Amino acid sequence: MTTITHDRSAARARTRWLNRAAGRRDGAAGLLLLDTMAAIGFAVAIAGGVAAIAAEESAWPWAMLMLGAGSLRGLFAAAAMRIGARRAAAAKREQRGRVIADALYRTSGRPIDAGLLAAQAVDAVEALDGYVARFLPARSAAAIAPMLVLAATAWASWFAALILAATLVPFVAAMILAGGAAADESRRQFAALHRLSARFGDRVRALPVILAFGAEARETEAIGAAARELAERTMRVLRIAFLSSAALEFFAALSVALVAVYCGFSVLGLLPFAAPESLDLTHAFFVLALAPEFYAPMRRLAAAYHDRQGAETAADTLMAIPAPVANAPVVLTAPLVLHDVTIRYPDADRPAVAGLSLRIAPGEIVALLGPSGSGKTSVLHALLGLAPLSAGTIAANGTPIASIAGQASWAGQHPLLIAGTIRENLLLAYPSADDVALARAIALAGLGPMLARREGGLDHRLDARGSGLSGGERRRIALARALLKPAPFLLLDEPTAHLDAQAEAALIATIAQAARGRTTLIATHSEALAAIATRIVRLGDAA
Repeated sequence: MTTITHDRSAARARTRWLNRAAGRRDGAAGLLLLDTMAAIGFAVAIAGGVAAIAAEESAWPWAMLMLGAGSLRGLFAAAAMRIGARRAAAAKREQRGRVIADALYRTSGRPIDAGLLAAQAVDAVEALDGYVARFLPARSAAAIAPMLVLAATAWASWFAALILAATLVPFVAAMILAGGAAADESRRQFAALHRLSARFGDRVRALPVILAFGAEARETEAIGAAARELAERTMRVLRIAFLSSAALEFFAALSVALVAVYCGFSVLGLLPFAAPESLDLTHAFFVLALAPEFYAPMRRLAAAYHDRQGAETAADTLMAIPAPVANAPVVLTAPLVLHDVTIRYPDADRPAVAGLSLRIAPGEIVALLGPSGSGKTSVLHALLGLAPLSAGTIAANGTPIASIAGQASWAGQHPLLIAGTIRENLLLAYPSADDVALARAIALAGLGPMLARREGGLDHRLDARGSGLSGGERRRIALARALLKPAPFLLLDEPTAHLDAQAEAALIATIAQAARGRTTLIATHSEALAAIATRIVRLGDAA
């Protein structure tokens, strides 16, 4: 009993989470209901047209009604699909943002699992697509649309409506049984997919070691075995889906056939029992045309039911990610305060930073000096939310904040470049920057001479390693990228490392000019660079 209660509680928790993840309802279910209403109108047109032809009257009005109702059905169905797709895209974008934010900022405090990250960011998030776009609208419509069809059928033939209602019970029972079986197989398939993603990601990362020890054949076979296991489990899910569809189609066809037999024999007066009602040709054709529509919403729901199972399986993974911490824009009117901050990375023997307290006034330039490993970079990473804050607080204007990310320009000690033009590398920080802002950042960072020497200037193409650039040129590109972003904070990590004295002096002058009007924090070994700061903070021994 305890296990059953726990399973039900877990199922309810998954459903609540999925409904929150789906966001607001945009009317896709309402459009599906309008499609059902148009189907009733289509059935009216068929019945009226048949009656008109039988009475040798003009059937053109009924043909026009049929054309109009059919066109409306197509429009309503297309609009419902478009709205559902838009909702699904928004839900996936939000959840993928949560996965990436957790991976980047480690809000959960867990070490990164490459396989889990891949499964969450790709497979689990994509599993929400069908649930949001198809299943939720179909479920809402399936609760009402059959009743509308049943009421319209009862107006023409209460006995035919009774037949439809009676065949609904085994139809629903088949859906429940198929759904339960599919849920278990779907979870096993997702677990197999996670194992395959984890193994593949880990082996790619360890590829040099695998090649060094000649283990590539063994690892290839292991990955192949995991892939075969996933294929087998996927086929089991598909097998259940096909069997359930066949069962549902059987009951739907059986009910329509019973209605058709009843209407035909009733009109011909050949029923083997006393007729429960008087049924003419018009009403019979109306009921026959409408009978398949009784099961259309439930067919639609059954077709999307496996989307629900996949989404519930994905929810078990995505629910473990903590909600992102709201990080309002920081407008610093009082000191930025780090109080008793301790930073300790997972599996580290000792903290990178322990008990650091620091007040940074608006517009102040603070230089962090200390030996390698003393925690200078970790302090900058903590301000950006990239390092785990084990203890202490970071506060702005007296209010604790998670980070100043989004309000800070950043240039790291190992500038990262993307494969593309120099312009694309600069605009990475601020894609909406205009030519004037771009030219100003280039001038401030002293990139002009370097661009003049490169064919194409800003449109000179770089590879991901920045081949052909010196260390100073890389740092100037990183600095220009940071200056391009109109942010109140400027964070620089070893911006003059490994430069000769002349290049360092030129870059220090650039940094001094760039830091004007910004709250600036510089991690450095250089006493010459620290000299431009309004305050120097010396950190302790290497961790």
